Amino acid sequence: MTIDPVAWVTAAAADCGVPLDHGRATALADRIATAGGLPGVAKPARIPPQLAEFWADRDLDKHAHRAAFIGLAALVPSDVPGLAEAIYERCETVQCWQPYADALPAMTALYAAGVKIAIVSNIGFDIRPLLDAWGMSALCDAVVLSYEVGCIKPDPKIFWRACSTLGVSPERALMVGDTPADAGAVTAGCSALIVASAQVGGHNGLMRAYALAQQG
Repeated sequence: MTIDPVAWVTAAAADCGVPLDHGRATALADRIATAGGLPGVAKPARIPPQLAEFWADRDLDKHAHRAAFIGLAALVPSDVPGLAEAIYERCETVQCWQPYADALPAMTALYAAGVKIAIVSNIGFDIRPLLDAWGMSALCDAVVLSYEVGCIKPDPKIFWRACSTLGVSPERALMVGDTPADAGAVTAGCSALIVASAQVGGHNGLMRAYALAQQG
């Protein structure tokens, strides 16, 4: 999934009743992203002590996820009352995220070929409504979310959980991801295909997973 930080902050400010021009929104989005207040954008260089525990547990607990990201966004001064909270509320909406352009075609091809599919995500909220909106839920045999299963990538346990849910051995599983944590699947006995992150709405080579499935 990808996001547009400027559009996100602009929409959140509008939710608070404050219109932002593009320049102001861009500057504010850059500062909030640098602080770590936009989930999925960038990790902060520094975590304030009062947020350290929340940050450590953000993908294991819904409350910690919310507290961590609202707290980080609130570190950036703004004349938009309630902006940090509005930014977080937006992160659970389909308007905030965009799947890679080749995600649905790749999943559709794999599903049609009889390949079982599991979504495995480090996340502190339920992404199933997003999958529903993108037409992906019907293509998924399992959705394994870190905050629900109590472990996070690269811990091999989360990959074992996904394999068990699918009813396949790790040696027959391929993890497709775009972060170093996704490569942790190899410690669980799976293969891994790590692709580069793409721009919002772009392609990032996900059809390679279909090509590999045909070979194996």
